[in-house]
Amino acid sequence: MATAEKSHDIADIALADAGQRRIEWADRQMPVLRSIRERFEQERPLDGIRLGCCLHVTTETANLARTLIAGGAEVALCASNPLSTQDDVAAALVDRFGADVYAVNGEDNDTYYSHIHAVVDRKPQITMDDGADVVGVLHTDRAEQLADVLGGTEETTTGVIRLQALERQGKLGYPIVAVNDAKTKHFFDNRYGTGQSTLDGVIRATNVLIAGLRVVVIGYGWCGRGVAMRAKGHGAHVIVCEIDPLRALEALMDGYEVMPGGEAARVGDLFISVTGNRDAIAGEMFKVMKSGAIVCNSGHFDVEVNKGDLESITVEKFEARPFVEGHRTEDGREIFLLADGRLVNLAAAEGHPASVMDMSFANQALASEHVVRDHAYLEKRVYPVPEEIDREIARLKLASRGVNIDTLTDAQEKYLASWDQGT
Repeated sequence: MATAEKSHDIADIALADAGQRRIEWADRQMPVLRSIRERFEQERPLDGIRLGCCLHVTTETANLARTLIAGGAEVALCASNPLSTQDDVAAALVDRFGADVYAVNGEDNDTYYSHIHAVVDRKPQITMDDGADVVGVLHTDRAEQLADVLGGTEETTTGVIRLQALERQGKLGYPIVAVNDAKTKHFFDNRYGTGQSTLDGVIRATNVLIAGLRVVVIGYGWCGRGVAMRAKGHGAHVIVCEIDPLRALEALMDGYEVMPGGEAARVGDLFISVTGNRDAIAGEMFKVMKSGAIVCNSGHFDVEVNKGDLESITVEKFEARPFVEGHRTEDGREIFLLADGRLVNLAAAEGHPASVMDMSFANQALASEHVVRDHAYLEKRVYPVPEEIDREIARLKLASRGVNIDTLTDAQEKYLASWDQGT
């Protein structure tokens, strides 16, 4: 069990060599974050700041941690999902880069929360969450520490939803920047990153051919758009389930079939939940699924697939493959649950490609700098990422790809600022 006196709790420090090689490989695909790290080394904008991070412990996260450390921060990191930790990366972060890491792949629920408490024991001045778990502990078990927190950042939709609920109730203890909502995050990370990595996780776990399958995408936010796009690219017949009429209409206009979940459950071959809400796949849906149906989740928490409902109709469970749990029902059907209902792209694959996390984690680094610099002016609210940060990250990403764009002429700027130059 991790404690405040222990600087790490990881699987095996001897894995550090392999982890360092993989971290350096990912770094080659993260030029924006690398350029920020070079500036941070010179300017030290986070000097002496204690950062408490609850993120997926992957090669991309490691390069974010390196950047924060280069800026002068003391970084304590735990996992935001029990199955997403890459143990060799955790070892390298501790042994080669000086982070305090509390994360072991496959850790049980008690260990997971003990690791979050270990990070909170470090008395963070800035929190960096992927799902608001550190925020949750600070606002419940450790409320006496809230006054010492300058601010925080949040990486994912699910976390932002939780934070906005705290704000509405007047209980949010410090300002938090919703990194998830930056355009250079959700346009790219959620759409292209989740789209590719989710299909990657499904294919690695099952080795099924996507072409010709009826793939049911539940939720048509930015993640759902990405999953649907990539499934269609693999040759799938895509069905979208939505509760929002505008998103449902968009899915229809994008060329997908749209129907309620209960109807889709009868015809689907592969079900992927990306809603940010609980029970997206539940109840009657399991009772009408075809034998051989594959069910998985690519939303943050493992509540999107109601495992209790699936268990209630199961008479026999068996491991079909690693990360593929078979459920045999009384009527002889077999339903296959991937990655125990957790994030399939991280549990059964490697998560998002480094080049897309480059922008997401650039937002994290620059948002942290913003909070440290401007926290005295921030209220206890959920804030958007400042537009100048979003634009700077987009500019740096374009520059790293050797892409130039146009600029407005003086006449064009004058025209856009006027009201009297009509027809």
